Amino acid sequence: MTETRGYHHGDLRRALLAAALDAIEEDGQATLSLRDLARRAGVSHAAPAHHFGDKAGLRTALATQGFDLLAQELAAAGDDLLAAGVAYVDFAVRHRAHFEVMFRPELYRADDPELIAARERAGAALRSQVATLPSGDTPADTDRDALAAWSIAHGFATLWLAGALPDRVGDNPRDAAREVLSRLAREPFQPDQPIAGK
Repeated sequence: MTETRGYHHGDLRRALLAAALDAIEEDGQATLSLRDLARRAGVSHAAPAHHFGDKAGLRTALATQGFDLLAQELAAAGDDLLAAGVAYVDFAVRHRAHFEVMFRPELYRADDPELIAARERAGAALRSQVATLPSGDTPADTDRDALAAWSIAHGFATLWLAGALPDRVGDNPRDAAREVLSRLAREPFQPDQPIAGK
């Protein structure tokens, strides 16, 4: 097989990333191999190494792509922190393979400039939503509030993906997340509402 078979210039990298996401969805990131990735994409075994160098390079590209997608989803929630939390959980469910790699820095090159920039964009989107919260009598601490919001949404998403939540939460991750997160935000629960931009 040749690297160019079936691809136009610039599409191979995207095809390899898509094949990697499929492989992670099917078997988890621990079994990911460049040789299997080449087979899935229908290219020579050297093609993934040419584009990513090694598995750490591939995972770095996946994590970067994931943080960019997450930043877009959080930004689409506008200034609504509850909607951002639901968007976070929704992202984890719809982009499970990205999510499985993004928060495991030992798997990729955490010092990669593109990855750092993408991670910062996602963090900035969350901090901007947290900054809209009323501070009441306590001085605002946006960084700590953002860490708390992230921890809660991430914890819920992780429990959902692991199948560790009780049956009573139902089978709709957006509704379940909205109900749980609205308790913390002290906002009334309303069944699945579309997030802006969806």
